[in-house]
Amino acid sequence: MSKMSHISVIEKYDEHHNEIHSMLSSILTCFSDEKVFELNQKDLKEMLNSLCSYYPFISLLYLLDESGKQISMNVPGMNFKNQPKIGRGLDRSKRPYYLLAMKSDSVAVTEPYLSSIKRELCLSTSIKVCDNSGQLLGFIVLDIDLSAILSFLTGDSKRKHFEPYFKAMYSLIVLGLFAVSLILLYAALRECMQVLHILIYQPGEIVMPFGVVIYLTLALAIFDLAKTTLEEEVLLYKDILRHSSTRRTITRFVAAIIIAVSIEALLMIFKSALHDGEHMLDAVWVMLASAMLLLALGVYIYLGSKAEVMLVKGRNKVNTGDRSG
Repeated sequence: MSKMSHISVIEKYDEHHNEIHSMLSSILTCFSDEKVFELNQKDLKEMLNSLCSYYPFISLLYLLDESGKQISMNVPGMNFKNQPKIGRGLDRSKRPYYLLAMKSDSVAVTEPYLSSIKRELCLSTSIKVCDNSGQLLGFIVLDIDLSAILSFLTGDSKRKHFEPYFKAMYSLIVLGLFAVSLILLYAALRECMQVLHILIYQPGEIVMPFGVVIYLTLALAIFDLAKTTLEEEVLLYKDILRHSSTRRTITRFVAAIIIAVSIEALLMIFKSALHDGEHMLDAVWVMLASAMLLLALGVYIYLGSKAEVMLVKGRNKVNTGDRSG
């Protein structure tokens, strides 16, 4: 599986909007303290590493003064060490996380945006910090990797460590299937050459190229299976928690089987019609099996899509109620 596209990330963010905001609010509320503004860069780094051991999706920490000027270097999280340690002295007064925090006495969370450093979607959460007398000291800002927090919330973090091995195994299987498809194509070519040889040198002989059709049909079915596996499991992102992803894979796989079985049934009918009709009944049963597979696939797609629509409507209703409340 490839990494999530930006559209997939935003869709999942919309699904888990309330959970993400609640978690970030609790993290930053416990983390905010006026003593943070007395720490040096090394102490900030140690504090952030301690926080990242529990919340690995935090990518950056930095502090702003009351006017929105950054008063610390960017402190990267322990899982985002390649980010440049810059930022001190930059004016952040026009950034949404500063403007939102300035207007609020609670934790502010921005909408997703594209990070200028990583080129990945992220969030920023910020909070206003005051001393005991109520004087504004500044703002604490955390940058959050959106894909990472979604994986954290859905319990998908550990699976990502195994993805390279899954991809390697799927790639080997796909190469094997492509090799089998090429072998079948070679067999079809040889069969076709034999038929042409008979037609050229034995004009009176009647030859039906059923073997060519059988080899080509098998090659097509196996090639389509390999192509589907390559796209679904290696090249494209597949959300295993979303029903539509599983339904799409099953649909493509079963459709390839239905095509192969239908062509085989037609070949059996043609063979039986040209000879004594001994296997005509078997061909009819195979055709009926293909029709039943197609009917079952249609019912599965219909019921699956209806169930997913109901789930999405119910989730949206809950999220709308929570946001309005």
